[in-house]
Amino acid sequence: MTKRTSAKYKIDRRMGENIWGRAKSPVNRREYGPGQHGQRRKGKMSDFGTQLRAKQKLKGYYGDLTEKQFRRIYAEAERVRGDTSENLIGLLERRLDAVIYRAKFVPTIFAARQFVNHGHITVNGARVNIASYRVKEGDVIAVRDRSKQLAIVLESVQLTERDVPDYLEVDHSKMTATFVRTPALADVPYAVVMEPNLVVEFYAKN
Repeated sequence: MTKRTSAKYKIDRRMGENIWGRAKSPVNRREYGPGQHGQRRKGKMSDFGTQLRAKQKLKGYYGDLTEKQFRRIYAEAERVRGDTSENLIGLLERRLDAVIYRAKFVPTIFAARQFVNHGHITVNGARVNIASYRVKEGDVIAVRDRSKQLAIVLESVQLTERDVPDYLEVDHSKMTATFVRTPALADVPYAVVMEPNLVVEFYAKN
């Protein structure tokens, strides 16, 4: 479990953006960062600062991954043939907790990690409790029978603030999702602009 599950909106306020597009985000009321000096952070940002911010935003979006986890995913994206920034997004979207969140089985990415860790999910019929588990194209992800009536699941599928992307085939009546294909950046329904190209620049220089 991430250390920031109890204070996830601090990430929003630190970035000055409602990165998950949630109606309750405090950024909807005030865009400046948290703390007594939050309103002063409006100066022009350096290239390093812009790149660091892009990395922190993407890292925070997927449940505030640790730097070690995120760098490992980046290193793998760099090794794979093709555009590193697109590969990075594809690897992040293949995480099991990200798929659970996209399928609307839970309301937040933080809840998705906890939901997987507590053993509520199967992949191709086998129970998986590792949030970072990487799904493959054609994998069928399902909520276990004993978990389908949990309030968090029933409430989440009714949420109107986000839609299921077309690289997943989801049946909410059966609580199943099929991972159809690895998405490109343009396919992912981020609530704000993500700039993985700046993340690549950050790691290339640091």
